[in-house]
Amino acid sequence: MEINVIAVDKNSMKIELIGEDNTFANALRKELWENKAVQIAGYNIEHPLVANPILVINTDGKEDPKKVLLKTAESLKEKNNELIAKFKKL
Repeated sequence: MEINVIAVDKNSMKIELIGEDNTFANALRKELWENKAVQIAGYNIEHPLVANPILVINTDGKEDPKKVLLKTAESLKEKNNELIAKFKKL
């Protein structure tokens, strides 16, 4: 996956998730909403066959959106590792 930063400032960030689709973008959006500093987290895909998700994050200004995104990615990684561990026990 590649990330194209479209815009970033003190409390907002807009990125393109190149090579991804609704599955990853929706998981990321849902996990972003778990952070209390996040005021807006959403994505749009212009056309599912030819476009990449554009993710938008707005925070309350207390946390940097880049740090929030990093924390969110780490949280998703931990949840994925927990799921893998449970599957291995089956």
